[in-house]
Amino acid sequence: MDTSHKTYALTTLPGDGIGPEVMREALRVVHAVGEVVGYTFTITEALIGGAALDAHDNPFPLETQNTCLAADAVLLGAVGGPKWDHHVGDMRPESGLLALRKLLGTYANLRPVSVPESLASSSPLRSDIVAGTDLLIVRELTGGIYFGEPKNREATEEGEVAYNTMVYSTEEIRRITRIAMQWARKRKNKLTLVDKANVLVASQLWRDVVRKMHKEEYSDVELDVLYVDNAAMQLVLAPSQFDVIVTSNLFGDILSDLAATLPGSLGMLPSASLGGRTGLFEPVHGSAPDIAGQGKANPLAMILSASMMLDALGRSDAATVVRNAVQRVLDEGYRTGDMWKEGCTLCSTEEIGKRVTQYAVEEIGSLAA
Repeated sequence: MDTSHKTYALTTLPGDGIGPEVMREALRVVHAVGEVVGYTFTITEALIGGAALDAHDNPFPLETQNTCLAADAVLLGAVGGPKWDHHVGDMRPESGLLALRKLLGTYANLRPVSVPESLASSSPLRSDIVAGTDLLIVRELTGGIYFGEPKNREATEEGEVAYNTMVYSTEEIRRITRIAMQWARKRKNKLTLVDKANVLVASQLWRDVVRKMHKEEYSDVELDVLYVDNAAMQLVLAPSQFDVIVTSNLFGDILSDLAATLPGSLGMLPSASLGGRTGLFEPVHGSAPDIAGQGKANPLAMILSASMMLDALGRSDAATVVRNAVQRVLDEGYRTGDMWKEGCTLCSTEEIGKRVTQYAVEEIGSLAA
C-alpha cells in the first residue's frame, strides 16, 4: 500500500436524475478508503446539464468551467432528462457534457466491459457466450460528427433540412490509436479497429492511418479491422474474441452502450476520459429520471468510475481495493433492481454503497495485518 499522504482537488458534477444518488455512494467509498490509505480530496461541487439550465439558463456555466479546469480530476454523475427536451442545440443538457469534454481536452474515452461468472446469468444473452468477457473500448471523444462543422437545421421551400459533418484529421486518429495500441500491449496484445470504410471517407482515413501506425510502430500487436455493423453483431455473438476496440466518437458511443447488454445493465459500466491535464470520470448510464430519488439506482458504475479516477491519480493501490470490493459484493449476490434475480439480495443504492465501503476497508485492514 502507498501510505504517502496526498490531497487532490476534485470537482464533482452530480448532474441530473440519479446522478446525485450514485455520486454520493462513490464519494462514500473513496473517502473511506482514503482515510485508511492516506489521501484526501478537496471537493468543489458544481452544476452541469439540466440542473445548470434551471439555475443559470446555461448547461455549462463559466463557474463550472473554471472549477473543472482547476481540478486534478472531475467526477460526473449523469445529465439530461425529459424535463429539458424542449431545449435545442447548445441549450440542451447534453451539450454541457460535450463542451466539458472539449474544454478538458479529454480525447480518449476508455470503457472497460467485463462479465465475471457472478454476472453471466444476469445477461440477456446466453451465459456461456458472455462469461469471461473482458474487453476495452477506446472511443475518440472530441472529434467526429458530434463536433464537426458545418452543422445546422434550416428551413427550405420543401421543408426543413438538418445536417452534421463527420471530420477527422490524421493527428486526431494517431493520438487515439496510440493510446489504444498501448493498452493492447498491456492486455492481450490484440486491437480491433471498427469503422465504415466501405461508405465513409472519414473511415477510409482512419483505416489508412491505423494500418500505417501498426506497420511502423506496433507490428507486435495483432490488428483486426471490422465494419461497425459486423462489429455490433460480433459483440453479441462472440464478445470474448475482443480485447481492445478503437473507434470514432459516434461508433464508440453506440458500441459501448450495446456492450452494456453483456453484463446485463448499464449500471455496471464505468468510463474514464483522458488526454488533457484533468481527467473526467463518469458512468456510461444516463440520468434515469424515472427512478430518481427512489433508492433504486445502481451505483456500481459510478463507484468503478471513481476507481478509474484513483488509478489515473496514481493511487492504483486504492483503485484495486475498490474494484475487489465491488467484485465481492457481486460474488455474494447483492444487487440493485436492475440486476436482481431469484436467489440474490435486493439492495438499495445506499446499501450497495455501504457494502462496497465495508468490504474495501476490510481488505485494506487484512493487507496491513
